[in-house]
Amino acid sequence: MLESAGGPERTGRAPLRSDAPAPPVTSGLLTVGVEEEFLLVDRRTRRPVGRGPRVLESAATLLGDRAQHEFYTAQVETCTLPTSSLPELREDLAWLRTVMGRAADGEGCRLIASGTPALAPQDPLEVTAGERYRRMAVRFADAVGRYDGVVCGCHIHVGVSGRGQALALANHMQPWLPVLQGLAANSPFARGRDTGYAAGRAAEHARWPTVGPAPVLDESGYERVATALVRGGTLLDRRMIYWYARPSEHVPTLEIRVADVNADLDTVILLTALVRGLAASFLSDVEEGLRPVPLLDGALVEAHRLAARFGLEGEGLDPATGCLLPARILAERLLARAAPALAAAGDLGFVEQHLRGLRTHGGGAARQRAVHARHGRCRDIVDSLADATTGV
Repeated sequence: MLESAGGPERTGRAPLRSDAPAPPVTSGLLTVGVEEEFLLVDRRTRRPVGRGPRVLESAATLLGDRAQHEFYTAQVETCTLPTSSLPELREDLAWLRTVMGRAADGEGCRLIASGTPALAPQDPLEVTAGERYRRMAVRFADAVGRYDGVVCGCHIHVGVSGRGQALALANHMQPWLPVLQGLAANSPFARGRDTGYAAGRAAEHARWPTVGPAPVLDESGYERVATALVRGGTLLDRRMIYWYARPSEHVPTLEIRVADVNADLDTVILLTALVRGLAASFLSDVEEGLRPVPLLDGALVEAHRLAARFGLEGEGLDPATGCLLPARILAERLLARAAPALAAAGDLGFVEQHLRGLRTHGGGAARQRAVHARHGRCRDIVDSLADATTGV
């Protein structure tokens, strides 16, 4: 499905600093694809409702297998086609949302792009029918909880030459993933109250095994770890490897799983551009066998915790140095690292402009809180998200 330029992985050489300038980009454009998970909320109550199977049946005529079930019946997922053009990607995402939104409307509900539901469902949500989901619900009952653990993410795929290249890129990109998490933060409310997190989805999702930073692995190491996780019963299957960066099991891509789903399409395109820019900027490091930047013990986990807690509005952590820095400074460093690849792809102007907008007006979490501050009601957050998700 997704394709990419890139060469074989080699070993050797000394590590680079996390803030070192990127080398010139010489490879072709990497392809990208996006999976978006959405909530379905009742049009009247604004609470999650389990009408996903009917919505997907309605959307299937146009979307086919690009519209998919998720763990709960109150969720649906869409998948874009692979492309190297970000304008094409944006058009595809908009079309998928439009079709799914109309299907939801036909079932008396609305499509919502938020990492967590602002309001709790009136009744416990049902797990989607199917043997795999049933087994997951039984084996991981503690993770499922009662009914309030529903979360929705945005998963960005970058085309690679194979699993070895995906893992090598994931190793190099690790220090930057907390910054992407902060930029994508869009889940401050859950169960009718502010959680205190910009990305509360991170805490909810962490109930599941393996959610978090990936271990540094090569291809043989991945095989050993993945096999052990399944054979030992930690996971049901390899599809349950929920690391923030992982090689896809069914297409030749690196999948970045750290972002909340966002109602604002420009934010989705910004995140995709940055993921592709980082991957492209590290391709030469991978091809030359450079090792990833060594990270301090525990620093990456703490960097993700701070990103989830504050988003763009507070301090973040550089996991390579252990230095606390304003999250916006870390975002500027990410931009500098990816800038040569962004410029080569023609994406730099858009990324600079949209990052300025996020710094000025705030991201998804700030927008949800602003709506709540004006009206004091979570139902108004839901309406605002619904309008933005489908472009009303």
